[in-house]
Amino acid sequence: MRKIILTLAICTLALFTGLLSAQQTDAAAWTVAVVNHYLIYPDRQYGFAGNISLKLDVWQNQGTKNALPTVIYVHGGGWIFGDRTGATPELLPYMQKGWNVVNVEYRMASQALAPAAVEDVRCALRWVYRNAGQYHFDTDRIIVTGHSAGGHLALMLGMLTAQDGFDNNCPAEPSIGDKPLKVAAIVNWFGVADVADLLSGPDRRTYAIEWLGGQADSVAMAKRVSPLTYVRPGLPPIITIHGDADPTVPYSNAVRLHQALDKAGDVNQLVTVRGGKHGFQAFSDADTLDAYRQVFAFLDAHVSGLR
Repeated sequence: MRKIILTLAICTLALFTGLLSAQQTDAAAWTVAVVNHYLIYPDRQYGFAGNISLKLDVWQNQGTKNALPTVIYVHGGGWIFGDRTGATPELLPYMQKGWNVVNVEYRMASQALAPAAVEDVRCALRWVYRNAGQYHFDTDRIIVTGHSAGGHLALMLGMLTAQDGFDNNCPAEPSIGDKPLKVAAIVNWFGVADVADLLSGPDRRTYAIEWLGGQADSVAMAKRVSPLTYVRPGLPPIITIHGDADPTVPYSNAVRLHQALDKAGDVNQLVTVRGGKHGFQAFSDADTLDAYRQVFAFLDAHVSGLR
């Protein structure tokens, strides 16, 4: 498994370097950065729910024994398909920074309806806290991110608290005790902010209906798993990247989230990609480069100790 993942990473380095080589480094340097400095710990079990073993992979930078900034990445797929191995290219920008990366899988709608995916990623955060010493995770510099459904789940992971009731199925973590779980920032790539908005009307999307699964209280559940429900003062800094021509997740979700965060006084930024659509190759190379520049500038400005 480790060999397969590492081979995939090396192959995708050249693809991503095609975008970044002029600004940062060349393909050989990227390969050295991963092969010589990272160990992969695949298939770590972070929980068990509904007879399903919940897994994640850890990409650990071996270049230092110090605790490092750690990115928790959540893959997309509309909560109905996808897996963490397909997300490997999205991890590369953070490994180029030398940060640790945790790549999380969660239950699909065919395995468990909402709110299972939200519960799973919250449990993954608890696992990161519990294993911080072993893998040199800096729990003061945890950044959560994801694309599409993964963006939604990254928002939920970072915005929720234990009091919101999604952590009850997580394994007990005596080493954590009552320590509040928090993240330093959230990077949301075109994620859903209002699940209820997708159940009916002009923004109706079948993937959201499938995730809710015709539950009798589907509207109430949709609101319960919507990031907009949890906007309040004091949230971690949030940056959202969204195309204004996105046919899959309405751009209005990003705008409304930005407006709500502004009203609450939370640090946030909306990066609008003009003409940008959704998913793989949704943005031009130039737009992708610009989005990453803005992401890392935002993180440098609002997460202590990244520079």
